[in-house]
Amino acid sequence: MEQGLFITMEGPDGSGKSTQIAYLKEYFDMRGIDTIFTREPGGTPIGEKIRDIILDKANGEMCDMAEALLYAASRSQHVHQLIKPALSEGKIVICDRFIDSSIAYQGYGRQLGDAVRVINELAIEGCMPDITFLMELSPEIGKSRIKLEYQDRLELEKLEFHNRVFDGYQEIAQIYPERFVCVNAGRPKEVVRDEIYHHIDRLLQNRGASCR
Repeated sequence: MEQGLFITMEGPDGSGKSTQIAYLKEYFDMRGIDTIFTREPGGTPIGEKIRDIILDKANGEMCDMAEALLYAASRSQHVHQLIKPALSEGKIVICDRFIDSSIAYQGYGRQLGDAVRVINELAIEGCMPDITFLMELSPEIGKSRIKLEYQDRLELEKLEFHNRVFDGYQEIAQIYPERFVCVNAGRPKEVVRDEIYHHIDRLLQNRGASCR
């Protein structure tokens, strides 16, 4: 492709994002399409260090705004160092979480409101996804899928917090219907995979993707 393609995967904790991203790796590998898979927070050496700070269960004293700013800092480095350069080279970038996660988790979940959108618009430098898959699953089911000993600092939050995050995702998807594809993540993973593949097929056809 002359122009890159930016795909993001969003959803509550335990919604199956990682499983579907693994399926997408198979999809693009089979077609020989040059694709970069990355994640947030993280994606760069600096971003991964920030990720460790954010998700560390020992950092329970972290205030909500510090958390939001750390996410934005990691995202700014990610966009500058990896995402924008890859897109400018015509590559496909698939990211596990992006700006919508911050708006859902910190804007709605932490109830920081529009301040989260403002700081993240500065961080992304106008770099928005072409399509966002929202894995829809009730927070109660999602949390039950993750063993307690493996839950990070945010996953350990009370169900009320995760319900606010889920409601936030629903509102964001309604605001940007042209970008969001809402996927029922409560079905068998293969059914979810096939639905996502269908949307990717159409997207690549419309963009005229070529194998590299």
